Amino acid sequence: LPGLHIFAIAFALEVSVGKTNTVTALNNSNVLLPCTFLTCIGFQDLVFTWYFNSTELIYHGKIKNKATEPTRIWHNPRVEFVGSTTKKDNNISIVLNSVEFSDAGKYTCHVKNPKERNAQHNATIFLTVVHKMVETDNTVTLIIVGVVGGLIGLLILFMLIKRVVLFIIKKTQDGKKECLVSSSGNDNTENGLAGSKAEQKAPPKA
Repeated sequence: LPGLHIFAIAFALEVSVGKTNTVTALNNSNVLLPCTFLTCIGFQDLVFTWYFNSTELIYHGKIKNKATEPTRIWHNPRVEFVGSTTKKDNNISIVLNSVEFSDAGKYTCHVKNPKERNAQHNATIFLTVVHKMVETDNTVTLIIVGVVGGLIGLLILFMLIKRVVLFIIKKTQDGKKECLVSSSGNDNTENGLAGSKAEQKAPPKA
């Protein structure tokens, strides 16, 4: 039934290795392999395992319940458990010490929860081992940002100049209109047209 299917999805076990599933480590360094799990109905006698390239077991642990920390069943001597399940996150991350080039590959975090009818889920992270860390060249990015910023600046400057020019033109046109009105009034007065001062003079005496 659709309702039961949605219910099953809501309570399904989930395992995650974070936002990215790739990790780069420097040769002979220690690297963190993150893993967390989520279950809405809790867990009981939960079992988790880490595999290298799907087949090689490198860590095996068990968690009785939320109130107890994980116990180790078996582990590779170079693998160290650094997680915790009594805190906010159900963290079952591990650290691989003294990384070698042969350690590059796929690492799978697998979880089985008997309380969810032995529900199982896993997540995979890929490890790359390098001789030297390469700094990211941001030159192209900086050039693009600079060009875009310059174009925006020029656009703003153009708009400001346009507004100033339009303001000056408007003021100039208004000044010309005032001059025309004033000049028209003076011509009427001098020519003795209707309404001018010429008609208001008294006729000369005989």
